[in-house]
Amino acid sequence: MSNRIINFNAGPAVLPLDVLQAAQEELLNFNNTGMSILEISHRSKPYEEVNREAEANMKELLGLGDEYRVLFLQGGASTQFAMIPLNFLTSGQTADYILTGVWSEKALKEAKLVGQTHIAGSTAEGNYRRTPQQEEIQLSDKPAYVHITSNNTIYGTQWKELPSFGPVPLFADMSSDILCRPFDASKFSLIYAGAQKNLGPSGVTAVIIRKELAENSPRTIPTMLRYDTHASTDSLYNTPPTFAVYLLNLVLRWIKAQGGLTAMEARNVTKARLIYDAIDSSNGFYRGHADKDSRSLMNVTFRLPNEELEKMFAAESVAAGMSGLKGHRSVGGLRASIYNAMPVAGCQTLSQFMKEFCRKHG
Repeated sequence: MSNRIINFNAGPAVLPLDVLQAAQEELLNFNNTGMSILEISHRSKPYEEVNREAEANMKELLGLGDEYRVLFLQGGASTQFAMIPLNFLTSGQTADYILTGVWSEKALKEAKLVGQTHIAGSTAEGNYRRTPQQEEIQLSDKPAYVHITSNNTIYGTQWKELPSFGPVPLFADMSSDILCRPFDASKFSLIYAGAQKNLGPSGVTAVIIRKELAENSPRTIPTMLRYDTHASTDSLYNTPPTFAVYLLNLVLRWIKAQGGLTAMEARNVTKARLIYDAIDSSNGFYRGHADKDSRSLMNVTFRLPNEELEKMFAAESVAAGMSGLKGHRSVGGLRASIYNAMPVAGCQTLSQFMKEFCRKHG
């Protein structure tokens, strides 16, 4: 479609064109109900089938079985920052947090309101240019859980090898890189992800949680903030974000059709290499923020020699049919978010644009 731009926004972000077209095709009459998916009841069989399929597809892609539940909640990852300690940080226990950027800091801030916390590792001293090495992480005695953020959209870093802490429950915010590559999901007791980066539209948050954790929430916290409320009702305790769950399921179908997580990783490595090569071959004109061994497959962050050139780059990229390349307001610079749905051709276009911009201004 010639009127669509190349969308590098960090979230809400690019969706697969196949998914958008499939939703468009059946928008007025979903599954021969004579109604739009936007109109049908969440208590109806057609929607319950969407809900069940989405959970099954997520578990299939992650290689998980009946010992896990997938919940579709509202409130974004930011609500999970509070729900997790409210459910799992009980009196007398300590929750360990590993800090790798702004979002892990926000998660820690919420946990501190609930109970005792411990910073088990941090790369803040280097302005979050990397993720910690396993030997740098120092856990507290018998932590209730360890929390990590797998990918850092603002700084452009990603855990290349996800850590493991034996019997200690491991929780992860994977909002910006879930399903971008194969990994051992069974190492995690809880994974959560706001959908608007790599799973679908804004409005729904996927929570993948071990069944035993989802069934034993404290009775002292509000009903809507208890995981067992949502697990026992298949995420249908109240009206869910039905259209967002429907689109998320279409994205899961699309990932399966592309060949699953192995195919996603190969495609994502190809895309990221195109942009990182443009940075590395620029003789210092482009400066990547992340250390090379912590570079993200999803968010490529970089600076130019001065802010005037960065403004010029952003403006000229829009004129060239690209959008969303300005860096996060807290750090400035430039950022290309290249989630699963970004085509390889989009990264090729950006790479060529970067090389030509460097030739003219370097």
